[in-house]
Amino acid sequence: MEKYEEIERSIIKKYRKSIWSKFISGIKEYELIQDGDKIAVCISGGKDSMLMAKCMQQLQKYSEIKFETEYLVMDPGYNTINRQRIIDNAKLLNIPIKIFDSQIFEIVASVDETPCYLCARMRRGYLYRYAKELGCNKIALGHHFDDLIETVLMSMLYAAEIKTMMPKLHSTNFEGMELIRPMYKIREEDIIAWKRYNELQFIKCACRFTENCVLDDNGGGSKRQEMKDLIKKLRQGNPSIDTNIFRSIHNINLETIIGYKQGKERHSFLDNYNVQT
Repeated sequence: MEKYEEIERSIIKKYRKSIWSKFISGIKEYELIQDGDKIAVCISGGKDSMLMAKCMQQLQKYSEIKFETEYLVMDPGYNTINRQRIIDNAKLLNIPIKIFDSQIFEIVASVDETPCYLCARMRRGYLYRYAKELGCNKIALGHHFDDLIETVLMSMLYAAEIKTMMPKLHSTNFEGMELIRPMYKIREEDIIAWKRYNELQFIKCACRFTENCVLDDNGGGSKRQEMKDLIKKLRQGNPSIDTNIFRSIHNINLETIIGYKQGKERHSFLDNYNVQT
Protein backbone atom coordinates (compact mmCIF):
# COMPACT_ATOMS: atom_id res chain seq x y z
CA MET A 1 0.00 0.00 0.00
CA GLU A 2 1.30 3.44 -0.96
CA LYS A 3 1.75 6.07 1.74
CA TYR A 4 -1.13 8.16 0.40
CA GLU A 5 -3.38 5.09 0.47
CA GLU A 6 -2.51 4.51 4.13
CA ILE A 7 -3.36 8.15 4.85
CA GLU A 8 -6.68 7.83 3.03
CA ARG A 9 -7.47 4.65 4.92
CA SER A 10 -6.79 6.37 8.25
CA ILE A 11 -9.42 9.02 7.44
CA ILE A 12 -12.24 6.55 6.81
CA LYS A 13 -11.14 3.91 9.35
CA LYS A 14 -9.21 5.14 12.41
CA TYR A 15 -10.65 8.67 12.27
CA ARG A 16 -14.03 7.75 10.86
CA LYS A 17 -15.98 9.08 13.85
CA SER A 18 -13.95 12.21 14.58
CA ILE A 19 -13.15 13.32 11.01
CA TRP A 20 -14.90 11.49 8.18
CA SER A 21 -18.39 11.28 9.73
CA LYS A 22 -18.27 14.95 10.77
CA PHE A 23 -17.08 15.94 7.30
CA ILE A 24 -20.04 14.13 5.72
CA SER A 25 -22.43 15.48 8.34
CA GLY A 26 -21.44 19.10 7.68
CA ILE A 27 -21.81 18.71 3.92
CA LYS A 28 -25.28 17.18 4.28
CA GLU A 29 -26.63 19.45 7.02
CA TYR A 30 -25.56 22.69 5.35
CA GLU A 31 -26.12 21.43 1.77
CA LEU A 32 -22.62 22.40 0.70
CA ILE A 33 -22.31 20.33 -2.49
CA GLN A 34 -24.80 19.68 -5.28
CA ASP A 35 -24.75 17.68 -8.49
CA GLY A 36 -22.80 19.42 -11.21
CA ASP A 37 -20.67 21.58 -8.90
CA LYS A 38 -17.10 22.31 -9.85
CA ILE A 39 -15.26 23.14 -6.64
CA ALA A 40 -11.90 24.84 -6.22
CA VAL A 41 -10.38 23.22 -3.13
CA CYS A 42 -8.09 25.94 -1.81
CA ILE A 43 -4.88 24.70 -0.22
CA SER A 44 -2.69 26.96 1.91
CA GLY A 45 -0.25 24.19 2.77
CA GLY A 46 -1.39 23.74 6.36
CA LYS A 47 -2.86 20.67 8.01
CA ASP A 48 -6.48 21.86 7.71
CA SER A 49 -6.58 22.48 3.97
CA MET A 50 -4.49 19.38 3.17
CA LEU A 51 -6.88 17.17 5.14
CA MET A 52 -9.82 18.89 3.45
CA ALA A 53 -8.32 18.05 0.06
CA LYS A 54 -8.00 14.36 1.00
CA CYS A 55 -11.57 14.29 2.32
CA MET A 56 -12.84 15.84 -0.91
CA GLN A 57 -11.00 13.20 -2.90
CA GLN A 58 -12.56 10.46 -0.79
CA LEU A 59 -15.99 12.02 -1.15
CA GLN A 60 -15.69 11.94 -4.93
CA LYS A 61 -14.98 8.21 -4.74
CA TYR A 62 -17.96 7.29 -2.59
CA SER A 63 -20.61 9.97 -3.00
CA GLU A 64 -23.68 9.65 -5.21
CA ILE A 65 -23.39 13.41 -5.82
CA LYS A 66 -21.38 14.00 -8.97
CA PHE A 67 -19.06 16.98 -8.80
CA GLU A 68 -15.65 18.06 -10.08
CA THR A 69 -12.68 19.50 -8.21
CA GLU A 70 -9.63 21.63 -8.82
CA TYR A 71 -6.94 21.73 -6.13
CA LEU A 72 -5.59 25.27 -6.02
CA VAL A 73 -2.53 26.62 -4.26
CA MET A 74 -2.08 30.37 -4.42
CA ASP A 75 1.48 31.50 -3.70
CA PRO A 76 1.20 35.00 -2.22
CA GLY A 77 4.96 35.23 -1.90
CA TYR A 78 6.05 32.19 0.12
CA ASN A 79 9.74 31.63 0.67
CA THR A 80 11.23 28.79 -1.36
CA ILE A 81 11.23 26.38 1.61
CA ASN A 82 7.50 26.77 2.28
CA ARG A 83 6.60 26.54 -1.39
CA GLN A 84 8.63 23.36 -1.84
CA ARG A 85 7.12 21.80 1.28
CA ILE A 86 3.64 22.34 -0.15
CA ILE A 87 4.69 20.73 -3.44
CA ASP A 88 6.31 17.78 -1.66
CA ASN A 89 3.30 17.19 0.60
CA ALA A 90 0.90 17.36 -2.33
CA LYS A 91 2.97 14.71 -4.11
CA LEU A 92 3.10 12.54 -0.97
CA LEU A 93 -0.66 12.81 -0.50
CA ASN A 94 -1.41 12.31 -4.22
CA ILE A 95 -3.17 15.68 -4.53
CA PRO A 96 -2.96 17.11 -8.09
CA ILE A 97 -2.40 20.76 -7.20
CA LYS A 98 -2.31 23.77 -9.50
CA ILE A 99 -0.11 26.61 -8.25
CA PHE A 100 -0.58 30.21 -9.28
CA ASP A 101 1.38 33.23 -8.10
CA SER A 102 0.37 36.60 -6.69
CA GLN A 103 2.20 39.47 -5.03
CA ILE A 104 0.01 39.82 -1.96
CA PHE A 105 2.84 39.76 0.59
CA GLU A 106 4.60 42.57 -1.28
CA ILE A 107 1.45 44.69 -1.20
CA VAL A 108 0.59 43.98 2.43
CA ALA A 109 4.16 44.74 3.54
CA SER A 110 3.51 48.44 2.91
CA VAL A 111 0.33 48.54 5.03
CA ASP A 112 0.60 49.63 8.65
CA GLU A 113 -2.96 49.01 9.82
CA THR A 114 -4.84 45.69 9.65
CA PRO A 115 -2.38 43.92 7.31
CA CYS A 116 -3.77 40.49 8.22
CA TYR A 117 -7.32 41.55 7.37
CA LEU A 118 -6.18 43.01 4.04
CA CYS A 119 -4.13 39.89 3.27
CA ALA A 120 -7.10 37.58 3.93
CA ARG A 121 -9.41 39.70 1.76
CA MET A 122 -6.94 39.81 -1.10
CA ARG A 123 -6.19 36.10 -0.93
CA ARG A 124 -9.88 35.27 -1.15
CA GLY A 125 -10.34 37.61 -4.10
CA TYR A 126 -7.46 36.01 -6.00
CA LEU A 127 -8.86 32.53 -5.27
CA TYR A 128 -12.34 33.47 -6.46
CA ARG A 129 -10.95 35.00 -9.65
CA TYR A 130 -8.71 32.07 -10.58
CA ALA A 131 -11.36 29.50 -9.64
CA LYS A 132 -13.89 31.24 -11.87
CA GLU A 133 -11.40 31.23 -14.74
CA LEU A 134 -11.20 27.45 -14.34
CA GLY A 135 -14.97 27.15 -14.59
CA CYS A 136 -15.59 26.57 -10.87
CA ASN A 137 -18.75 27.77 -9.15
CA LYS A 138 -17.50 27.25 -5.58
CA ILE A 139 -14.33 27.59 -3.53
CA ALA A 140 -13.76 25.39 -0.47
CA LEU A 141 -11.79 26.69 2.50
CA GLY A 142 -10.40 24.64 5.39
CA HIS A 143 -11.85 26.51 8.38
CA HIS A 144 -12.83 24.10 11.15
CA PHE A 145 -14.94 23.89 14.34
CA ASP A 146 -12.37 25.73 16.48
CA ASP A 147 -12.03 28.54 13.94
CA LEU A 148 -15.78 29.05 14.17
CA ILE A 149 -16.13 29.31 17.94
CA GLU A 150 -12.99 31.45 18.22
CA THR A 151 -14.48 33.82 15.66
CA VAL A 152 -17.72 34.06 17.67
CA LEU A 153 -15.81 34.99 20.83
CA MET A 154 -13.50 37.45 19.07
CA SER A 155 -16.48 39.21 17.53
CA MET A 156 -18.19 39.55 20.91
CA LEU A 157 -15.14 40.59 22.91
CA TYR A 158 -13.33 42.80 20.39
CA ALA A 159 -15.86 43.88 17.75
CA ALA A 160 -18.90 44.29 20.04
CA GLU A 161 -21.15 42.18 17.83
CA ILE A 162 -22.36 38.62 17.65
CA LYS A 163 -21.04 37.30 14.36
CA THR A 164 -20.30 33.82 13.12
CA MET A 165 -18.26 32.14 10.42
CA MET A 166 -20.91 30.80 8.05
CA PRO A 167 -20.71 27.27 6.57
CA LYS A 168 -21.39 28.73 3.13
CA LEU A 169 -21.67 32.19 1.57
CA HIS A 170 -22.61 33.73 -1.76
CA SER A 171 -19.79 35.89 -3.10
CA THR A 172 -20.70 39.57 -3.23
CA ASN A 173 -18.01 40.41 -5.81
CA PHE A 174 -17.98 37.36 -8.07
CA GLU A 175 -21.39 36.59 -9.49
CA GLY A 176 -22.45 32.96 -9.34
CA MET A 177 -19.65 31.98 -6.96
CA GLU A 178 -20.02 30.49 -3.48
CA LEU A 179 -17.67 29.82 -0.59
CA ILE A 180 -18.11 26.58 1.35
CA ARG A 181 -16.44 25.27 4.53
CA PRO A 182 -16.60 21.43 4.51
CA MET A 183 -14.48 21.15 7.70
CA TYR A 184 -17.05 23.10 9.73
CA LYS A 185 -17.73 20.36 12.27
CA ILE A 186 -14.23 18.92 12.60
CA ARG A 187 -12.21 19.79 15.70
CA GLU A 188 -8.63 20.99 15.40
CA GLU A 189 -7.39 18.47 17.96
CA ASP A 190 -8.57 15.64 15.70
CA ILE A 191 -6.85 17.17 12.68
CA ILE A 192 -3.62 17.36 14.68
CA ALA A 193 -4.08 13.74 15.82
CA TRP A 194 -4.52 12.62 12.20
CA LYS A 195 -1.43 14.55 11.13
CA ARG A 196 0.72 13.07 13.89
CA TYR A 197 -0.58 9.54 13.38
CA ASN A 198 0.50 9.69 9.74
CA GLU A 199 3.81 11.45 10.63
CA LEU A 200 3.06 14.40 8.37
CA GLN A 201 4.75 17.81 8.52
CA PHE A 202 2.80 20.77 7.17
CA ILE A 203 3.56 24.46 7.23
CA LYS A 204 1.79 26.19 10.10
CA CYS A 205 2.14 29.82 9.17
CA ALA A 206 3.50 30.86 5.79
CA CYS A 207 3.28 34.59 6.35
CA ARG A 208 6.59 36.25 5.52
CA PHE A 209 6.39 38.24 8.76
CA THR A 210 5.85 35.28 11.07
CA GLU A 211 7.95 32.54 9.53
CA ASN A 212 9.31 31.47 12.91
CA CYS A 213 6.13 29.41 13.37
CA VAL A 214 6.46 27.38 10.17
CA LEU A 215 6.30 23.94 11.79
CA ASP A 216 4.60 24.78 15.08
CA ASP A 217 1.13 23.55 16.09
CA ASN A 218 0.92 26.24 18.74
CA GLY A 219 -0.02 29.75 17.70
CA GLY A 220 1.73 32.94 18.67
CA GLY A 221 0.40 35.96 20.50
CA SER A 222 -2.58 36.66 18.23
CA LYS A 223 -6.15 37.37 19.30
CA ARG A 224 -7.15 33.97 17.92
CA GLN A 225 -4.56 32.29 20.14
CA GLU A 226 -5.95 34.29 23.04
CA MET A 227 -9.37 32.79 22.30
CA LYS A 228 -7.86 29.29 22.13
CA ASP A 229 -6.36 29.80 25.57
CA LEU A 230 -9.62 31.20 26.95
CA ILE A 231 -11.67 28.27 25.65
CA LYS A 232 -9.12 25.81 27.04
CA LYS A 233 -9.41 27.46 30.46
CA LEU A 234 -13.22 27.51 30.38
CA ARG A 235 -13.26 23.86 29.33
CA GLN A 236 -11.59 22.93 32.61
CA GLY A 237 -14.77 23.93 34.42
CA ASN A 238 -17.16 22.73 31.70
CA PRO A 239 -15.92 20.17 29.14
CA SER A 240 -18.87 21.02 26.88
CA ILE A 241 -18.13 24.75 26.67
CA ASP A 242 -17.01 24.73 23.02
CA THR A 243 -19.92 22.51 21.96
CA ASN A 244 -22.32 24.87 23.74
CA ILE A 245 -20.89 27.87 21.86
CA PHE A 246 -21.33 25.97 18.58
CA ARG A 247 -24.91 25.00 19.39
CA SER A 248 -25.80 28.50 20.60
CA ILE A 249 -25.38 30.03 17.14
CA HIS A 250 -27.82 27.43 15.81
CA ASN A 251 -30.32 28.25 18.54
CA ILE A 252 -30.62 32.04 18.90
CA ASN A 253 -33.77 33.18 20.75
CA LEU A 254 -34.82 36.32 18.87
CA GLU A 255 -37.34 37.21 21.59
CA THR A 256 -34.44 38.03 23.91
CA ILE A 257 -32.30 40.02 21.46
CA ILE A 258 -32.03 43.76 22.15
CA GLY A 259 -31.04 44.67 18.62
CA TYR A 260 -29.85 43.21 15.36
CA LYS A 261 -28.93 44.33 11.86
CA GLN A 262 -29.86 42.82 8.52
CA GLY A 263 -27.93 44.26 5.64
CA LYS A 264 -27.77 48.00 6.24
CA GLU A 265 -30.95 48.06 8.32
CA ARG A 266 -30.82 48.13 12.11
CA HIS A 267 -33.66 46.78 14.23
CA SER A 268 -34.55 47.07 17.90
CA PHE A 269 -36.80 45.06 20.16
CA LEU A 270 -38.65 48.35 20.68
CA ASP A 271 -39.82 48.30 17.04
CA ASN A 272 -42.57 45.84 17.92
CA TYR A 273 -42.58 46.04 21.70
CA ASN A 274 -46.03 47.65 21.99
CA VAL A 275 -47.62 45.55 19.27
CA GLN A 276 -50.35 43.30 20.67
CA THR A 277 -49.68 39.60 20.13
